[in-house]
Amino acid sequence: MEREEEFNPLILPSGSAILQRYLWEISRYPVLSAEEEAKLAQLYHKYRDRDAAFRLITANLRLVVKIALEFQNLWASNLMDLIQEGNIGLMMALKKYDPDKGIRFSYYASFWVKAYILKFILDNWRLIKIGTTQAQRKLFYNLHKEKEKLKQLGYEPIPQLIAKRLSVSEREVIEMEQRMGMSEVSLSASLNPDTDDGLQEILPSNEASPEEILADSELKMVLRKKLDEFKDELSDKERDILELRLLAEEPITLKAIGKKYNVSRERIRQIEARLMKKLKKYLQKEWPDYKDTLVALK
Repeated sequence: MEREEEFNPLILPSGSAILQRYLWEISRYPVLSAEEEAKLAQLYHKYRDRDAAFRLITANLRLVVKIALEFQNLWASNLMDLIQEGNIGLMMALKKYDPDKGIRFSYYASFWVKAYILKFILDNWRLIKIGTTQAQRKLFYNLHKEKEKLKQLGYEPIPQLIAKRLSVSEREVIEMEQRMGMSEVSLSASLNPDTDDGLQEILPSNEASPEEILADSELKMVLRKKLDEFKDELSDKERDILELRLLAEEPITLKAIGKKYNVSRERIRQIEARLMKKLKKYLQKEWPDYKDTLVALK
């Protein structure tokens, strides 16, 4: 790869002829073995090797198409639009990927591809006020899926049953079904004849974006792995304090741990303070970009 633009996501017009041409083009790129993928990922991670980046991206373009097809079947969105957004997610995955974590790039990238496609769908369905609450987002993602599950189980997918399974009100299910059944409307269309305000004026959700959720999940995964390694260096008493006090959803009292080891509450408090310093020092050494917090684990 000699020019930066060759490493940009593909920007493609819609249309069956263009789609067929695109599928033919990406079929020419070979699928990588696990060993090839790991070697190329190391080259890019350490040296930002552009040829390695090109091979990793092009080898996974078919993965993007596969994921885009799954979403297109559910939401009837323009397939080429979904592929384009998925390609952007694939690019972002490469920038964030760390091969030393032992996870295959194609597996890791699939989460980023899905995140960008989901974000695109939400942005283009914003006119129906999707995502103003957590329940509405859950309903938007899972309504069709729950209907199919109920049918397979032999149940009629009535709003009351769907609402119970998704922990939302029956009214929300009915409203969402009506909104999702509407024909497409231009986002520039007026809300009513008496105003110039368009549908795009409806505000989006302030909740975390799919990529932010993914990044948070990755942080938790790495932090848990480091903590498991840290536990191997601890005594039984220190491990109990870490698990039952520092990491527990409902920490037990100092007195309870002291009673178990036949020492005073103050002694356990001293060990806990020393343990926190020890943990901080360990994380700073083993994970330089870690954030000084254990909140992400709770």
